[in-house]
Amino acid sequence: MKKFVPNFITLLNLSCGIVALRYAMDQAFDMALFWFFLGIVFDFLDGFAARWLGVSSALGVELDSLADMVTSGLVPGQVMYALISYSTASYGDEVHFYLPFAGYLVTLASAYRLARFNIDTRQHESFIGLPTPANALFILSVGYMVQQAEYIKVLPLWAALLITGVSCYLLNSNWPLFALKFKNFSLKENAIKYIFLLLSAILLLCFRVNAFALIILAYILLSIGSNLFKNKVKDETN
Repeated sequence: MKKFVPNFITLLNLSCGIVALRYAMDQAFDMALFWFFLGIVFDFLDGFAARWLGVSSALGVELDSLADMVTSGLVPGQVMYALISYSTASYGDEVHFYLPFAGYLVTLASAYRLARFNIDTRQHESFIGLPTPANALFILSVGYMVQQAEYIKVLPLWAALLITGVSCYLLNSNWPLFALKFKNFSLKENAIKYIFLLLSAILLLCFRVNAFALIILAYILLSIGSNLFKNKVKDETN
C-alpha cells in the first residue's frame, strides 16, 4: 500500500495542473497561479514521500515527468498563448489568430527539458538549465501581474515574444543553477542558498504575490554570479 502513496501524491499534482490549465484557458490567471502553486507543493511532497518511505521506483519517475508536463509545461504555454493573444489584438485577424500559438513553444521546450532531465546524470546536486517549475512560476506570475495591474492591460508584443524565447532557451541551456538541497547547514558551503532564501523572504514581504517573478529572476542572476565567482577562484588557483 505504501508504494502507491508517492504516486498518489503525484496524481494530485497532475490534478492541480489540470485545474490550473482550465483556469488559464479562461484567462483567470490568479486561480491558475493558485492551483499551479498547489501542484508544485505536491510535486515536492511526492519525492519526499518516496525517499521517506523507501519506495522510489522507475514508475514514479516517469509519472512525475508526465504530471510536470501538464503543471509546469502545458499551463505556462497556455498562459503565454493568452498573453501573446492580448498583444496581437490590433495586428489584424491573421496575426491575432496564428502568432499566439508561439506561446506553446514553452510547452515544447518544457517537454524536451523534462526528457533530458530524466537521463542527465549531472543534475543530482544542481540543475543544468532552468527547472520547469521555476520557469512556469515566472510566466504565471507575469500573467497574474498583467491581469491585476491597473497601469498595463497587455504586454507589448516584443516583451511577450521575448519571454517566450528566453524561457525556451533557459529551459534547455547548459547554464548551471543551484538547487535548494542542503547536505548540511554550513554557512560557508550554503551561502548562496541562504542569500537567495533571505532575498526571497524580503521580496515576498514587500511585493507579496507579485514577488514570484522577481524571485525567479533573482535565482537566475544569483546562479550566474555564483558560477562566475567559482570560475574566477578556480582560475586564480590554477
